Amino acid sequence: MIFESVPNFSEGRSADVIDGVVAATAPAHLLDVDADPDHNRVVVSIAGDADAITHGLLGAIGEAARSIDLATHRGVHPRVGAADVVPIIPLGATKLDDCRRLAHEIGRRVWSDLGIPVYFYGHGEGVTLADIRSGRARPVLGGPEHHDTAGALCIGARQALVAFNVILYGVDLVAARAVARSIRESSSAGLRGVQALAFELSGDRVQLSMNLFRIDETSPAAVTAELERRGVSLGARQTVGLCPALVAEASAGGRLLEGRLAAACASAGADACQKRGGEEYVALARRLRGEARELAELAADQDAILGGAERAAALIRVLQAAQVLEPEIAELLDAAATGFRAAVSPATEAVYRARVDALDARLAGGGV
Repeated sequence: MIFESVPNFSEGRSADVIDGVVAATAPAHLLDVDADPDHNRVVVSIAGDADAITHGLLGAIGEAARSIDLATHRGVHPRVGAADVVPIIPLGATKLDDCRRLAHEIGRRVWSDLGIPVYFYGHGEGVTLADIRSGRARPVLGGPEHHDTAGALCIGARQALVAFNVILYGVDLVAARAVARSIRESSSAGLRGVQALAFELSGDRVQLSMNLFRIDETSPAAVTAELERRGVSLGARQTVGLCPALVAEASAGGRLLEGRLAAACASAGADACQKRGGEEYVALARRLRGEARELAELAADQDAILGGAERAAALIRVLQAAQVLEPEIAELLDAAATGFRAAVSPATEAVYRARVDALDARLAGGGV
């Protein structure tokens, strides 16, 4: 089984602290680091099997607890912990129940090894982050008091979501909060699967910050279209962390989840080839590193998405031929290729029928 995790840490300004936390996520595969100084928060994306995710998260949570002091923390984003929110997300054939079991195991280790109280939220828990942040819930492990400097950890299982921010023009914070309330799923005129907050940023900017957690029903494009229909004047748009190709819009260029998964696998293959040594393996390692750089920066358009699916599937064959294909890497590449394939539109299929048929045949055969 393979998983993604997107831990949120309460530090977005100190490069040294962020670098230390990120380095501690090994041996998980690092997909992305997205720091925001206004929110004073960094979102890290990692992937791997259960052992890699467990060791990576425990390392990063421990490092955050050592290097971040909530007593002196300042930032506009609500928070309860140095390592604040840690979702476990299914990849490939992994199920949400598998993610919940892994979240509980990691939570138990955080309490027993680090002494940080733990809240469980999300799938199967009956508790939301809003419940926790408002004080309507108590830690399941430890507490009720939080750790003096590290606070508490919120960990749980959820499906993939998109964190999407938009700058609002011509409104103050009061009006922006009204917009946020109006589009939340909980509002009578709200949008399905939308959580929204409004923040005042530096430079007199007002930001609408959203989590879109039913992306099969409400995509970033659907949200912006609805806001414009309601007469809201929109500025810069930002995808925070990574975005599944299926719902990616222009701001997700270079931030496609599947592209980063394939890039991480290409990098891992390059490391394995470099370790083997010899002229042919060193040359292949160099080519794989180049491929990793390109896959990580794929645009959010149909040509790039179809090409990404083909390249992820081809990597399975390349690494297998080089005898460096580990089962975890094969699963991650298959998830990347399959995710890209699901994002290929019917119009693109019609234009590139032969390529799509060849891709489907390759995926049906396990990428080989």
